[in-house]
Amino acid sequence: MPAGGSVAALVVAMSAGITAMAARVSGDAGGVAQAESIRARVAPLAAEDARAYREALAAMRSPGGETPEERDDAIRRALVRAAGVPLEIARAAADTAALARSVAERGSEAVRGDAAAATVLSAAAAQCAANLVAINLAADSESALVAEARQVAEDAGDAARFVLDI
Repeated sequence: MPAGGSVAALVVAMSAGITAMAARVSGDAGGVAQAESIRARVAPLAAEDARAYREALAAMRSPGGETPEERDDAIRRALVRAAGVPLEIARAAADTAALARSVAERGSEAVRGDAAAATVLSAAAAQCAANLVAINLAADSESALVAEARQVAEDAGDAARFVLDI
């Protein structure tokens, strides 16, 4: 069953598709190629996120190991793996937001609203994914991953604020 991370990945994939369309209309072949590359990279993450989350839940229900420390370590490793997928989604969302911002700023007036929508949707997906990273790692010392997730979400948010002002 898909949850927040899977939906965020699908939102990014759809936003990359909108961005590719807007770049195509704008005659930006490089933008089309970038958007299609992001879409190909992020679409499989919807299923991967669901799988990683199921594995983390299974580890929490029945962690491997003979001692409490070994069981805690098994849970920690599963949560770190589960956080890796939404971090990839957040990165792809930030990439999409930046590209869509560029298309909105420099592309055809006819698709400026579409590119702006892709930017805002990507920023929302980045924030959702970054939040999932923080939740998965709440009890862990992997704060560098949380900091990176928050930073890419902030970058995507900056792009969204920009397009809402043009």
